Amino acid sequence: MSGFGGQLPNPDGTFRRERLEAAFAGGVDWAPFLISRGEHPVGFAFVRAIGGPVRVLNSFFVVRGARRAGAGLRAVREVVRRHPGEWEVAFQDGYPGAVRFWRRVAGELAPGMWSQERRPVPGRAGLAPEVWISFRCPGP
Repeated sequence: MSGFGGQLPNPDGTFRRERLEAAFAGGVDWAPFLISRGEHPVGFAFVRAIGGPVRVLNSFFVVRGARRAGAGLRAVREVVRRHPGEWEVAFQDGYPGAVRFWRRVAGELAPGMWSQERRPVPGRAGLAPEVWISFRCPGP
């Protein structure tokens, strides 16, 4: 998101770590996933509210070199397959690649059965609202 939102790293070179720490803390409400292509790690996905009525794909990233090759869509399919039910994912409307990707994901996983809405970012009144896509993925 640095390239999109202009955020700069902390003095130690890292960015915000709250989601990373929450996903790997071993809590029952989070699940981390590593996205691989062959033996190469190419991205990650963090899911929160994994045991709740609506799972949230909280963080999702695929390295640029693996984009447009199907790795992201395969990863989302696998994560959702492992945890069927109601899902939500948020993204920024100003990032055209994310808009196309998440609408395609929703259309393929829940054809004609997904919705989209804009919601304000909690505690960040100066930011544009996020786009949230909601869909249901049935179990096996």
